[in-house]
Amino acid sequence: MAAILDARTLPDGETVTPDLAIIGGGPAGIALALALQSTAFTILLLEAGGNEFDAKVQDAYKGAADGETPYLTLDESRLRYFGGSSNHWGGWNRPLDAVDFEQRDWIAHSGWPFGIEALQPYFAKAQALCEAGPWLYDQTPRRIPTGDATLKLGDGGVYTSWFQFSKTQDGGLPTPFGKRYEAELKAAPRVTTWLHAAVTGLRQAPDARSIARLEVQAEGKRLTVKPRFTVLAGGALENARLLLASNDVMKPGIGNQNDLVGRFFADHPIPRDVATLVLFNGQLPKGYFSGQGVNNALILPDGTPVRAVFSPTMAFIRKEKVIGSLTTVEYPVPMTAPMGEAVAATTQMLGVDASMARAYSLGCGLEPIPDPERRVTLGGERDGLGMPRLKLHVTVPDTDFRLYRTTLRELGRQLLASKAGLLRLNRASRPDWLAGMYQPKALPWWGSHHMGTTRMHADAKQGVVDANSKVHGVANLFVAGSSVLPTYGSSNPTLNLLALTLRLGDHLKTVLA
Repeated sequence: MAAILDARTLPDGETVTPDLAIIGGGPAGIALALALQSTAFTILLLEAGGNEFDAKVQDAYKGAADGETPYLTLDESRLRYFGGSSNHWGGWNRPLDAVDFEQRDWIAHSGWPFGIEALQPYFAKAQALCEAGPWLYDQTPRRIPTGDATLKLGDGGVYTSWFQFSKTQDGGLPTPFGKRYEAELKAAPRVTTWLHAAVTGLRQAPDARSIARLEVQAEGKRLTVKPRFTVLAGGALENARLLLASNDVMKPGIGNQNDLVGRFFADHPIPRDVATLVLFNGQLPKGYFSGQGVNNALILPDGTPVRAVFSPTMAFIRKEKVIGSLTTVEYPVPMTAPMGEAVAATTQMLGVDASMARAYSLGCGLEPIPDPERRVTLGGERDGLGMPRLKLHVTVPDTDFRLYRTTLRELGRQLLASKAGLLRLNRASRPDWLAGMYQPKALPWWGSHHMGTTRMHADAKQGVVDANSKVHGVANLFVAGSSVLPTYGSSNPTLNLLALTLRLGDHLKTVLA
């Protein structure tokens, strides 16, 4: 019977046999269950936490991070209860660009097994799940009634792009998938959700070609799920942990025959104060500056919150061989004496009035270059469920910063060409960049966008899952979410991972039949 149940109330030793088990009750897991709710298949959605945050349950996410680049404490940037990390996400939405899917000769390990056209049929539904308003993005200026919606830039390789924000709920938070879609899941006739149901093992058939059963713990009770098909939707860290720890048949772990599970971990670096923008007339259109999050965004007449960012064009990325980036205006800064002298000299040469000039600090979100040495492995310590805790090794190569400076220089050139302003680049060396990411008594500046640990590739020697998100060599095991991304773009992952998940849902309709 379809319902949302507390697995702790089930009899010890209970065994169920759904057509499909989905491990993880975050955005990907919930979206997949909803996408399949009208089919004839029985679906079991397994969530390790309950309806609310519980520190004891959250403890399972603790782990260690090492490497010369400091990183967030592993349990800080994800939540182990129904709705997953959508319970504290910022609500930022922007689709990947076509270039993000391409094999780029200056980025090792780049290239998807398909192009953006494979996801385009699913973006509208993903947008609706995020409650991010009508599909506008780079058509946003047409919906802004005033004539000063965008900064004037000269022709070139950088343009104004746009984020759209998820609808805010009671309390001012963007769409929390658990609470928002709880009623719909309860009403789905063939979907059952178990809360407090922590999957601690994927048990393979003796020939290792399929998953025979899932081992589930519910506060001391041991439950068994024997699905026809299984989808991992636990996030990039938990997906990798389950695959690596389920090593009773394949000693390296499931899907890890080529030592790829856990490799290519990625997050978006977000260094601050990368440059100082000076506008000669001092007038910054509201869409560029929103402080942080949706509450200060520009609200369009239809109610859609948006924020402007500077992005390299796809033509510029291909020609100059740079990475994706989204440069944001963060806050006003004082005009120093040397800056004032530079502005005076520049505007005198350009014949521009700078009496009202103002300065702003710029931040950015960077596309990380795929790196197999940035990886998740199992540590020696175990959590309260007996699962090995994770170790994460994080790196940020100098290449990322160097390529981004090329984009900043182009932005500065275009500002001068339009006589709108000038740009001072503030970060030149690696220590400078890291100083922009790690500030005293503050959290490191990362997007908390976990990606890449079960990357997609048609070749099993280069990826964990194939183009349909099926684990190579395992007939009935799939992976949903951002862990399958082979490259990452600079856009926030939620909208894009949902489109990928909806595409997987269509594929599962054929394999389950």
